[in-house]
Amino acid sequence: MADLEIFQFPCLSDNYGVLLHEPNSGATATIDAPDADAVAAALAEKSWNLTEILVTHHHWDHTQGIPQLVRQTGCKVIGPAGEGANLTGLDTTLDDGDTYDFAGHNAKIFASPGHTLGHICWWFEDDRLLFAGDTIFVMGCGRLLEGTPAQMWTSLEKLRRLPVETRIYCGHEYTQANAKFALSVEPGNKALQVRAAAVDKLRAQGRPTVPTTMALELETNPFLRPDSDEIQQNVGLVGAPLGEVFTEVRKRKDNF
Repeated sequence: MADLEIFQFPCLSDNYGVLLHEPNSGATATIDAPDADAVAAALAEKSWNLTEILVTHHHWDHTQGIPQLVRQTGCKVIGPAGEGANLTGLDTTLDDGDTYDFAGHNAKIFASPGHTLGHICWWFEDDRLLFAGDTIFVMGCGRLLEGTPAQMWTSLEKLRRLPVETRIYCGHEYTQANAKFALSVEPGNKALQVRAAAVDKLRAQGRPTVPTTMALELETNPFLRPDSDEIQQNVGLVGAPLGEVFTEVRKRKDNF
């Protein structure tokens, strides 16, 4: 079984598209479909043929390209059962704990409610790959547009238990803004200071900050670090349950 090939490309105003390709079989998936034309252009650039769309959640900037791509390629659409009527046209629906075989590479599904109620993440354990949609960003997490803080914290607790070498692909380039907020709640974090400077340099060069790794996020993402003494002190919740600390950090980000 060959290693998976990954091709990431920018689309819309700040989204990332991602193609996942298994070279022996020729199977190719797009993670979500933010823009059909951008996905088609990426496929043409790589000379790959689309076979599957792997969906994380129902928001338009992740799904609007699905109908056109299905018409053009006849690909199958696989996505979260929990999005219900908000996400139609799925050939296969998946829920927490389900698995999906992509050309011999097994993906485990994590339900990750918070940003939306039915959001899922795709975890390719053997490949150490996580496609997280809008659940986790580089130094950030998704806004709670449908779910509760408790739901999102439960989702993030699942993810932060993944191996530290896990590569994380997320849906947006929000990193500079996220870094500024992270420094506001944990300014003494040396790893965060170094990373924020590196991010500024990357963006000045027009380069992406995605993917990230779980190791980096555990060191610098305030939404994965409610057990940080400095964060707890700065939000006035020393010794509080981690879910309460997360809730306060998320509230502060919403008003940052």
